Amino acid sequence: EQTLRDSLRGLWDLPAIGDIPTIATTLPLFTTLVAAVKAAGLVETLQGEGPFTVFAPVDPAFDALPAGTVDSLLGDPKGALTKVLTYHVVAGKLTTDMLVEGELETVNGEMLTITKKDGVTYVDGNPIVVQNVQATNGVIQVIGAVLLPPSMK
Repeated sequence: EQTLRDSLRGLWDLPAIGDIPTIATTLPLFTTLVAAVKAAGLVETLQGEGPFTVFAPVDPAFDALPAGTVDSLLGDPKGALTKVLTYHVVAGKLTTDMLVEGELETVNGEMLTITKKDGVTYVDGNPIVVQNVQATNGVIQVIGAVLLPPSMK
């Protein structure tokens, strides 16, 4: 987590320089996420007015999935991949100060769980490692894990 924070240090202090997909393509460590969003055909949606909150997993999060998982998801772009990606998106621009403990409905209709401990906000038990990266149509919360919807566990 500390290495990830160091890699992305200072991003939360930047003004919005573009929409969510534009920001993701310009930041380090989001190559797999960007490829997955493109494969699922969600770029245009995430360029929309929103606003959106995206819990964005970094490349090492995808690398940590069991072997073959990413290829399997990419092989079903309109099914499983879209279901996983839309589980990372919530309607509204929610900074970590606005995220309260409890359940939060994602764009795919399933609920994720927000908890807080010692000043850190967790999403489904995974800490937000870089918070409140501003976009013109929402906010990106960087996480170190790929979240799986409850219906896929």
